[in-house]
Amino acid sequence: MEKNLDFPPEFREVKNVVAIDFDGVIHDDYLGYHDGTIYGEMLPGAGECLKDIASKYKIVIFTAKARHDRPLVSGKDGIELVWEWLEKNGISRYVEEVTATKPRASLYIDDKALRFNSWTEMRQELSELGFL
Repeated sequence: MEKNLDFPPEFREVKNVVAIDFDGVIHDDYLGYHDGTIYGEMLPGAGECLKDIASKYKIVIFTAKARHDRPLVSGKDGIELVWEWLEKNGISRYVEEVTATKPRASLYIDDKALRFNSWTEMRQELSELGFL
């Protein structure tokens, strides 16, 4: 079933965006804030699912790590740290933007909103909603 999304003309680009939380969804943030670094590993299935989503949509990652009021870590801000982590894990090519705020999007994947349990369940939910 294809999801019918109706956007006003000034927001038409939104229908091509899927916004994905970084912490606890793409990477394991089991220590919470800790020391501001990105210490977690990529969660199982994340890379494959991001690749599939990126084949049809622009991916924007949102994370509190990118907030401007957070301290620098080794001279880098949160956005730089996230891009570094994405590159290190071979998934930066699927991501259009990293931001501290939830962007306008047609779908949000967030462990604190659309409840994330696993990429297997997320893939099924995305398929049922017509996003994959």
